[in-house]
Amino acid sequence: MNIFKKFLLLFRKKPKLIVILGQTATGKSSLSVELALKHNGEIISADSRQVYRGLDIGSAKITQEEMRGVPHHMLDLTDPKEKYSVQEYISEANKVIENILKQQKFPIICGGTGLYIDALVESMSFPSVPPNEALRKELSHKSTEELVEYLREQDEKVLKKIDTKNKVRLVRAIEILEALGDYPERKQPQNNYQTLFIGLKLPQEELYKNIDLRIDKRIQNGSLIKEVQSLHQSGLSYERLYELGLEYRFVSLYLKGELSKEAMQEQLSQATKKFAKRQMTWFKRNKKIHWFHPIDDKELIFNLVKKFSTK
Repeated sequence: MNIFKKFLLLFRKKPKLIVILGQTATGKSSLSVELALKHNGEIISADSRQVYRGLDIGSAKITQEEMRGVPHHMLDLTDPKEKYSVQEYISEANKVIENILKQQKFPIICGGTGLYIDALVESMSFPSVPPNEALRKELSHKSTEELVEYLREQDEKVLKKIDTKNKVRLVRAIEILEALGDYPERKQPQNNYQTLFIGLKLPQEELYKNIDLRIDKRIQNGSLIKEVQSLHQSGLSYERLYELGLEYRFVSLYLKGELSKEAMQEQLSQATKKFAKRQMTWFKRNKKIHWFHPIDDKELIFNLVKKFSTK
């Protein structure tokens, strides 16, 4: 590549994209659709469970009716029996964004999985270590606390880089350590896009009310229990359902007779609220996020997006 081409690549304008993020039950999907309709956009989901087929009710996957004709991507990509990696997500989502830009449309990322958002927008790299099924089977019988203690003994600094309450992430960290002998430092992220981060935030009382109402509706109308039953009957093990977290974990315990319906709903509610706190802890690290109330500040959001898209 000659010097002139290098100069052009260095100074060419980066493509623009919008990220709508926030805790669970804050109205991210509906706002993203409204913005897509206003700005000729298409939506890229950033949700670690919505990539799986059949995980609809528990993951709050947007319905065809709710999409209002707006194309949505990174949904229903694989069977939940398979494990979909962050690296796979980045690779596929970047292709989707490139295709949206070629059509001269606006890419809008929407979701609550902070790792997926950061990995995609900041082009994070991840170690290329293939799955070790034998090791995963061995570690599946250990508790989260045991896995944390194991990592602390092996390489304590790893615990600062991962979600220590996420068993899947803990097992993956051990897998990488076993394969490489060390947990590699990630390269300095490079932002390939001009990105507008819009965070949706509710007062705690309002957020918790939304969480409780959503859970109550799904359990009382039977849709969530029916979905988990169907997944299990189709061959998805309770062990795998447990790994898929929250709704799938607690409904599985109910179906196995280990929790009453009332206890299942209560424990799911408490776990979801704790999850929402962890989401906010992750997002707070990004100082570029503009935070808004999803209803009260809607006009402010629309004005900010309009200014960003036209500058």
